Amino acid sequence: MRNEYAADRGLSEPDLAGDWHAQFARWFTDAVAFGLPEPNAMVVGTADAAGRPSGRTVLLKGYDPEGFVFFTNHASRKGTEAAANPYASLVFPWFPMQRQVVVAGAVRDVPRAETEAYFATRPRASQLGAWASPQSQVIPDRAALEARYREAAQRFGDGPIPAPPHWGGLRVRPDSVEFWQGHAGRLHDRLRFRRTDAGDWTVERLAP
Repeated sequence: MRNEYAADRGLSEPDLAGDWHAQFARWFTDAVAFGLPEPNAMVVGTADAAGRPSGRTVLLKGYDPEGFVFFTNHASRKGTEAAANPYASLVFPWFPMQRQVVVAGAVRDVPRAETEAYFATRPRASQLGAWASPQSQVIPDRAALEARYREAAQRFGDGPIPAPPHWGGLRVRPDSVEFWQGHAGRLHDRLRFRRTDAGDWTVERLAP
């Protein structure tokens, strides 16, 4: 199976915004305008203390010059791996646009106030689900999960649902952000913003 990329699409150094955040905002806006389903879906790669990797798709819930934010159960596989080995990669696979964004950086918890503010915006069913699901843990069957959901619904009734203490946000503070544009002949354009040891940023072109 092979799909040839367009020859008239490319990414050159003069095309880039002045920093990775502005460039990501530009491309993310393009992805939304293109009509991609869930353009904020990203593959998050983490590794445990022994370096054994795992990956999964989650939804980006915010980004700013400090990094990319998503939310999870801290006792989940990604949560425990991020705590044991606080470094992660993110991939935004915008295939219909022949684009990818690849991020690598350190992982930090977001402030609790930020977690609580986001949790308050979630649909009520999702709030209950955060209390009901022992994410990534082995459960006996679907019925056990649904029973936990009913228990959570009964516990909170019609009242407000607080963010669980085991649930919160993670921010990936990038050391590198690569913008990948497909090109004909597999001669793809790869331009990477990389944080230097001095703390500033440089732009590098990578071979495809």
